[in-house]
Amino acid sequence: MADGFIGRERELALLGRILRKTERGDRPGRAVLIRGRRRVGKSRLVEEFIERSGLPSLFFTASAQSTLSADLGLFMEELAASDLPGAAELAGQSPRNWDAALRLLVTALPDDRPAVVVLDEMPYLIGNDPGFEGTLQKLFDREFSRRPALLLCVGSDLAMMERLNDYDRPFHQRGTEMVVPPLNPSDVAGMLDLPPAEAFDAYLVSGGLPLVLEEWPRGGGVFDYLQDALTDPTSALVVSGERSLAAEFPADAQARLVLGAIGAGERTYSLIGREAGDLPKASLSRALRLLGAKRVVDAATPLSTRPSKETRYHVADPHLRFWLAFLGPHLPEVERGRGDLTLERVRRSWAAWRGRAVEPVVREALLRIREGGLPEGTGAVGGYWTRTNDPEIDIVGADRAPIAKRITAVGSVKWLENRPFDARDLSRLLIHRSQLPGADEDVPLYAVTRSGATVDGIRVLGPGELITAWS
Repeated sequence: MADGFIGRERELALLGRILRKTERGDRPGRAVLIRGRRRVGKSRLVEEFIERSGLPSLFFTASAQSTLSADLGLFMEELAASDLPGAAELAGQSPRNWDAALRLLVTALPDDRPAVVVLDEMPYLIGNDPGFEGTLQKLFDREFSRRPALLLCVGSDLAMMERLNDYDRPFHQRGTEMVVPPLNPSDVAGMLDLPPAEAFDAYLVSGGLPLVLEEWPRGGGVFDYLQDALTDPTSALVVSGERSLAAEFPADAQARLVLGAIGAGERTYSLIGREAGDLPKASLSRALRLLGAKRVVDAATPLSTRPSKETRYHVADPHLRFWLAFLGPHLPEVERGRGDLTLERVRRSWAAWRGRAVEPVVREALLRIREGGLPEGTGAVGGYWTRTNDPEIDIVGADRAPIAKRITAVGSVKWLENRPFDARDLSRLLIHRSQLPGADEDVPLYAVTRSGATVDGIRVLGPGELITAWS
């Protein structure tokens, strides 16, 4: 499809409202802490915002492979080349620390109209200079906030960007927090002109990443796209997972092994450890904590009125989940021109993989639906299982998590084509409801199905109803 900026109207509107605040008050300067997963389009969003605003700006991107002195040199090059009013006069300056560099930035800012300053990949700046946060806070309080300027601090390390605004951090309460999510299933449907069911398929493969979706043929199904993408070793689909992992875990081989085991389909602590090469418990636990802290892996426990320690793990990002299952282990095939082998492997496993992968997306949709969704008072949606998977319930609605006071709904996800929810499925769901702690016969039943239902007495939701949750 043609290049172009897609969506993000909510984020652009928020930045616009904050920008307008820089035009009034004794301390008009504002800061925004922008975070989001790698490759969701944070930098592209900021570039679009600057272009639409028409304001003078500086856009500096730090690098994980850089050093403090290199960061300072590149920053001054970008500053001197920017269109800030006083930037040209700073050519040749060589500050030795961030305090001096940021003071030079302040001298280049206009006093009579707003300007935008972007520090992209800010976690790398902090990694190369642990004192950067304190220096930025001092200059923001004393200088930057007195000017009509908007400071945008952007980062892909979700945990670190969240911590920047913690009570004990220098920049506490100085910046508005903003999360840039991947494009959602409704965005995907509109962008690719797909019906709801196929839009969910595209979302499970792309994870809502703009770079992948920009390659997707408008109106094309999953295998229309994969047949083309898997013949190109440089396609966004092929390279994005490896680049994300290299950035997140540049030197942590054990975390990569554990993530690969989870991506291969293992969900329990013991099976993950075995798949990862019989890791010692201490190493496995450390790797799982790291993956959780970086928001790459989610750990879930059964949702009911009874506490449980039966933790299960899954890859949080849909695209990375697809990449780890089908692409990561078989990259050499694609690189030597045998993407057809990879494609055939996807075809064989697609229905089973999709049925499991769509469940977290369904739960999120159910919690978002405003009308016709789960009963009033539902504050959490999860699943329920036992060590033996008898029962294993796809959907549990409750007033709260992880331990509920009240169960509000019980449901099943059937996401096969030409396989409607039938009497056998209903009978099984009734049995499972009777085995769920906190549920009784008055708890309503739900069927989330790709192909409709052939039974009555149960609330049925399909792709069309689900996709409205993001509309």
